Amino acid sequence: MSDYYKVNYDFMRSLYPISKKTYDKLYAIAELKEFQAGTKLVDLGEVSRKLFLINKGVLRSYLILENGKELTKTLFTPTEFFASFTSMLTNKPSEFVYETLTDCDIYEINYEAFMNLCATNSEVLKFYSKYLEFLFIAGESMFIEISSMNASERYLKLKERIPNIDQLIPQYQIASFLNITPVQLSRIRSKLY
Repeated sequence: MSDYYKVNYDFMRSLYPISKKTYDKLYAIAELKEFQAGTKLVDLGEVSRKLFLINKGVLRSYLILENGKELTKTLFTPTEFFASFTSMLTNKPSEFVYETLTDCDIYEINYEAFMNLCATNSEVLKFYSKYLEFLFIAGESMFIEISSMNASERYLKLKERIPNIDQLIPQYQIASFLNITPVQLSRIRSKLY
């Protein structure tokens, strides 16, 4: 059994008191995979069919603007579920790319198999409902941060969440997430440190 088994179980129970029996059913449909940095788990224009749970590493979702600029939407770290939910739910191509920024250990879960469990197991369905509520709240919180915090405050908030972010990914990736230039980030860092 994976080292991640207990950590993920504790994480899921923090959202909904799922039983070990039900967790084992979810665990049975998940496949742990190792991905090298730079791997695209969901590419632009691809219809997504998988849910993911990151156990090690850092991953991002990003949008490519018409001018070719990449705009990082989210940074994912252990222990977080992620997916191109809009693509899965609408059966339309993803408008975001999901790419590993470091080497990662990630569980892949087939969305159809997950939905079959939701249809037959009320605990899984309740967990899914709680997780979607969690995502909604996190989305609102992120909007408030972007709208009300300046770049220095957003950087400090990111450092609070991922203390070693500067050692994990390149400065331009951090700047993209903060929606600033690498030069602006360099100035922020020099003022702070």
